[in-house]
Order: sequence, then structure tokens, then C-alpha cells
Amino acid sequence: MMDWTDRHCRYFHRLMSAETLLYTEMVTAPALVRGDARHLLAFDPAEHPVAVQLGGSDPQELAQATRIACDEGYDEVNLNVGCPSDRVQSGTFGAVLMKTPGLVADCVAAMREASSVDVTVKCRIGVDEQEPRAVLPGFVETVSAAGVTRFTIHARKAWLQGLSPKENRDIPPLDYALVHEIKRAFPGLHISVNGGVQSLDEARRFLASGLDGVMIGRAAYHSPADILLPADEEIFGRPGRKTARQVAEEMRPYIARHLAAGGRLHNVTRHMLGLFSGRPGARAWRRVLSEGAVAPGAGLDVLDAALAAVPEAAAA
Repeated sequence: MMDWTDRHCRYFHRLMSAETLLYTEMVTAPALVRGDARHLLAFDPAEHPVAVQLGGSDPQELAQATRIACDEGYDEVNLNVGCPSDRVQSGTFGAVLMKTPGLVADCVAAMREASSVDVTVKCRIGVDEQEPRAVLPGFVETVSAAGVTRFTIHARKAWLQGLSPKENRDIPPLDYALVHEIKRAFPGLHISVNGGVQSLDEARRFLASGLDGVMIGRAAYHSPADILLPADEEIFGRPGRKTARQVAEEMRPYIARHLAAGGRLHNVTRHMLGLFSGRPGARAWRRVLSEGAVAPGAGLDVLDAALAAVPEAAAA
């Protein structure tokens, strides 16, 4: 979710669900420790509960980055061992670390020593020529022995050579059965599934089948009202579901603060384009926002015009 789940996106998503755990984009430990990039950790207190995803492969550097994240007030520190992009491969972190579970264990041990909150791991089922059923149980066993009790498993292998990051999200087949096998083999661990989940109904079925959590990425981004607006009521038993129109209106003060601080409207509204996805007026909403928000000096009048293009009944 690089360049997607930034602080503006997370604030928007939090307005739709008070209970779901939100994750940052992956932030690299070198950027925090050596690159003076602490600004990448900025977030609004309203985003809680929120987890930071770290990338790295040096235990001591990850420990320093973890301390920084804890100082900033994050509720969880997650080591990303699943991202297949060229950028993370060149830095020897992300999915390539699936090949070195001992190093991952060293990393999370150092992170846990430095952390005041849970340290978790997001991984793939394997990479390249690895046979997932042969390597994933050993990976989980080795890393959990270092103290990690929560894993999010993207149920696809990552091909680091031959497939682009986008292709790695779609082409390798999903193996949800293996994630269930890991849960049965390690019943004391908190196991969440990730990859290809398109609806809240699918998420509910995974939970009913014995998994502990479900991570939803792109579906929640592109159709947030379908995934997030019902989540508190249907998954967490919390009443008080909002409408999509209410969420758009509740973004106004946040956007106004952002504009007053010198920000651009597009920085925020680019994350809101899918709010009315699949409903009458969705195309007009997207068009008005995407065209109007990039104009110099664009302000809340653009949001008002976009909302006016959505029929009242469709905005519920």
C-alpha cells in the first residue's frame, strides 16, 4: 500500500470504522534512523488504533526505528516480510527475508527488546522456488520462537524475479488452505489472512472458520464504504453505522485544517474517490474531485460540488 495508506487516507478510513486496525505505508528503518524521515510517522490521534509497518534487515537499526515509532505513539510495530518491490529487494528486506528466517528472528527479537507495544510480522507463504508447505511452518516456528505471537500471512507466494509488484498481487495463486493449516499447527498464535479478500462477507467467513483476523487492502481502499462502514456493526458488534454522505461531510474540518496549513486539496481527496463506488453518482463524484482538486487554490467548494453530484439516496 505504498503511497496509498498515508495519514490522510487513514484519517478518512477511521471516520468509517472505529474498531478496525489501520496500518501505515511501509516505512524503512534506514529512512528513520539515518535519513531524518521522522515526519513519515506523523499521524492524527483520531487514527488510533494504528500500526506502523517497518522495513529493514538490520536488527539494531530496526530496534532504533521501533523506539522512534513507540515514541510517536503507535499501537503496534509490524515488520513487513511480504513486500516484493524492486526497491525493497535492493535493500535486502521485504519478501526476500522469507529466505532467511533466522535473520527475521534476530530482527524481531531486537525490535521486541526496544518496543513498548506488540511487534508483529506480515509475510508471504514463500518466495521464488520455495515450496510454501515446506518452508512456511519452519518460518513461523523460527520467528515465533523469538517472541512474535501475531502473524498476518499474505496467502500468495512472491516471485522476486519475473513478476512486477502489481503482478505479484494477482498472478501467484492464493492458498488460503495453507493459512488455515498454519493456524491449526500453531493454535496459540494469532493468525490473520491477507490477499484477495474482496468483501466483508468473505472476511466474516474467514473468522468463522477459525482464523483470528483478516487484513483487507485494495478492496477497502477502492470501495471503502462497502468494507468499512458496516465493519463495526457486523464484525465488532458496535452500533451506529454512518452513511457515506456523513463521512464526506465529516472530512470537511480535517480538509480545512490541511488547506490552512498550506496543503493541497488533492493530497486528501485522492483517497476519497471510491467513497460512492458502485452507487449512482459515483462517476460524477470521481470526475469532479479528480479534476477539480488538482487546480491551484482548490478548496472545499470542490468537495461540495462533488457531493452535490451524488443523489441523496445513493449517499446513504
